[in-house]
Amino acid sequence: MPEFDPIIHQPVRLRIMAALAALSKGESMEFTFLRDALDLTDGNLGAHLRKLEEAGYVRLEKTFVDRKPRTFAELTAAGQRAFDEHVRALKDLIRSAE
Repeated sequence: MPEFDPIIHQPVRLRIMAALAALSKGESMEFTFLRDALDLTDGNLGAHLRKLEEAGYVRLEKTFVDRKPRTFAELTAAGQRAFDEHVRALKDLIRSAE
C-alpha cells in the first residue's frame, strides 16, 4: 500500500509538486510564475523549494535572462516517482472513506 510522503504532504509543497508535475518531462517553471500561480511570497516559495531540492525532488536552475536573474524549477525523476506514490496514497485514502 502506498504511503504518504512527509515532505510532499505539507500543503504548500503538495501544491508546488502538483504544479510542476503538470509540466511535460524536461520542462521547467519560472519562480515568479509559480509564486504568482500559487499566491505565495518569495520567501515562502523559496523555503519550500529548498526543502524539495534537498530531498532530491526538485531541480532549481538559476540563470540570467536579459541580464536579470531568473530561477526555474522542475521535477526530478525521483520527485515524479515520489509525487505519483503520494497521489496513490491519497486516492487509496479517499477510496477507503467512500
